[in-house]
Amino acid sequence: MKKLYYIDYPQEHLKDQMHRYQCVYCKVETTVINGTLERHLASCQYRKNLETAGYETAVASGENPASHDADDFD
Repeated sequence: MKKLYYIDYPQEHLKDQMHRYQCVYCKVETTVINGTLERHLASCQYRKNLETAGYETAVASGENPASHDADDFD
């Protein structure tokens, strides 16, 4: 199974930053994660839970993570 975006993970504010957030579990900033599962750390509880439930990362499924954004022409 694969979702287009993984944005339902718990988030918290970065210390002393008003508009910046990070994953509660792996502490990776949300702008780095950018809605993808594989950008959470491999040790992240959110990522582990979804992978156990049968969700795939784009890397595991052999898909290019940006393929849905790319144009089909030059």
